[in-house]
Amino acid sequence: MTRRGAAPPGPPGQESEERHRVPSVSCRYYVGPVGVWMQPRVRRILRLAGYRLRIGPARPGDLVAVWGHAEAARRGAALAKRRGAALLRIEDAFLRSLEPGRAGAPPMALTVDHRGCHFDATLPSDLEHLLKSEPLNDPALLARAEGVMARLREAHLTKYAAVDPDLALPTPGFVLVIDQVRGDASVRLGRADAATFAQMLARAQAENPGVPVVIKTHPETRAGFRAGYFGASDATDRVTLLDSAISPWRLLEAASAVYTVSSQLGFEAILAGHRPRVFGIPFYAGWGLSEDRHPDMPGPDRRGRRLTPAQLVAGAMLLYPLWYDPCRDRLCAAEDTIEALAAQARSWREDRQGWRGLNIRLWKRQAFQRFFGTVVPMRFTPAPDRRRVMSWAARTPQADTVVRVEDGFLRSRGLGAALVPPLSLVLDDLGIYYDPARESRLERLIATRSTLRADQRARAEALIARLRAAGLSKYNTGQVPDLSHLRAGRRLLVPGQVEDDASVRLGAGAVRTNLALLQAARAAHPDAVILYKPHPDVEAGLRPGAIDAGGLADAVLRDVDPGAVLGQVDAVCTMTSLIGFEALLRGLPVQVLGQPFYAGWGLTDDLGPQVDRRRARPDLAGLVHATLIDYPRYRDPVSELPCPVEVVVDRLAEGRALPRGPALRLLARAQGLAASHARIWR
Repeated sequence: MTRRGAAPPGPPGQESEERHRVPSVSCRYYVGPVGVWMQPRVRRILRLAGYRLRIGPARPGDLVAVWGHAEAARRGAALAKRRGAALLRIEDAFLRSLEPGRAGAPPMALTVDHRGCHFDATLPSDLEHLLKSEPLNDPALLARAEGVMARLREAHLTKYAAVDPDLALPTPGFVLVIDQVRGDASVRLGRADAATFAQMLARAQAENPGVPVVIKTHPETRAGFRAGYFGASDATDRVTLLDSAISPWRLLEAASAVYTVSSQLGFEAILAGHRPRVFGIPFYAGWGLSEDRHPDMPGPDRRGRRLTPAQLVAGAMLLYPLWYDPCRDRLCAAEDTIEALAAQARSWREDRQGWRGLNIRLWKRQAFQRFFGTVVPMRFTPAPDRRRVMSWAARTPQADTVVRVEDGFLRSRGLGAALVPPLSLVLDDLGIYYDPARESRLERLIATRSTLRADQRARAEALIARLRAAGLSKYNTGQVPDLSHLRAGRRLLVPGQVEDDASVRLGAGAVRTNLALLQAARAAHPDAVILYKPHPDVEAGLRPGAIDAGGLADAVLRDVDPGAVLGQVDAVCTMTSLIGFEALLRGLPVQVLGQPFYAGWGLTDDLGPQVDRRRARPDLAGLVHATLIDYPRYRDPVSELPCPVEVVVDRLAEGRALPRGPALRLLARAQGLAASHARIWR
């Protein structure tokens, strides 16, 4: 079976999918490692690419699929030769998962190679052919490659991404020697063996006299799955073994030189700016980016071309693998898989010590377990233990140094006060975003994002466009208002707030009530058509803040969707409402009387007190990147995986958000009745 011819040009990011897509024709395969072929994820990725795997006798013209160069792959290759069938070698790609496959983690990408295998130096592979033959000079493709390189470093992503950048690092300036799994096919087919590793270690010491040598063990060795080539017997007063889950990017930044046989860390060393000394023949050697020590390196007829790191990444990561989006169950661009893995890695790093939750209401705890308790189950008890401590921000004394937690800015379809579970939550180890009295993690992120890389800007601008097109807001409730009956004039939206909300108590200026806000807006804009929108929690009778807006507002917009309203007004005047931020997303002028997180950066008309710390001047893309991409954590309600913001935007636009169960609906009614009872007896 042959692959389909060249596909017509498509949107950026489709190159990998189109390169591998084949007609939906059966692919007979010889069963190799049963555990591999039984993995639903492996079969799903191949099926999405058009490969229909079936057990049966191979016929001439069929494809016989085998897993890499496992023992059973030899029998599969012999079978294909006897039957006159072609061979298809399938392997993990260069970003695989949080944990190794032997720990049960499904892959997030595969390589599907019709010529050979990327780590087999004995034969040219599809990857080698691609690196040799493709122009790799398209500016857009190379810009994407540069963005991928930067994002991998920023998110500390590697093949197995369960690494912690905060772990202790050896004193910088050491020589890094990379160990591998003993007997692995990538070593054998990279024309190396145990003697090669011994030679490498000896050369690393001889060529760097007096410099400490750090041997980095393989993740599977650390986990006890397989042995490496180095052990305790190799340690000396100068040579140490490092078997912690430290981020390889931090190691590479601190290393003065890198020595490898055929490890993927050699590839990552190139991306980190090193010229690694390479003693085997991995896919990244022979292109002018490494110091190649193997005597049998393929010649110019195979690898004579000189590549840049961006070209190597363009071929090896953007064009070669099949990338999979585990949340949306589809083939995708490399960037989508990178962000999916980054979300999982962030959750693992932040949650792996376990959390103890304080001041978390009973109805929220199930959602908190889904967010923060998948690595180590959360506990909701004041009894101290070794877990990190988080506390609901509004119920936490300002002096406390615990990590504060709050709802995110794209929360749900429905109100938190009505007990609708969130799709996003924020953790803040400095303060909390609505309290201007102390620096928050969000404030620091906004200042950092005053300068954006090209890929960061493109992502933030795409997110802004998607939010505008979908008309999304924090709660995504209410109707589209009909404003056709209003008099002509400049329309000013004044969003009401919950008057005892922490954002008002801590962030408002002299104007601290909805009535005072409306009066100030009318005084400042006497000729404007003022539209007053009560807060949905106040409308629902769940929180205080109801007022009589008669005589001050031209219309009171009840049970309306903020996103729909913002599309029909000219400006917004607010104390600290998130609607001010949502108005900025839509390009509207925003007048602010308080100190919300989005004020003070030069993007709003600030009439209230200023926060002196906010001296950076990010543009809208920088503010959005910090606020919606960097700061919150998101959870996909469909796949139940940690996810990037774009997945939650899709779910909210589709209406696929977490519903309330019957018990939560009863609790919501009881809470509403209790709130009404409290107002009656005041």
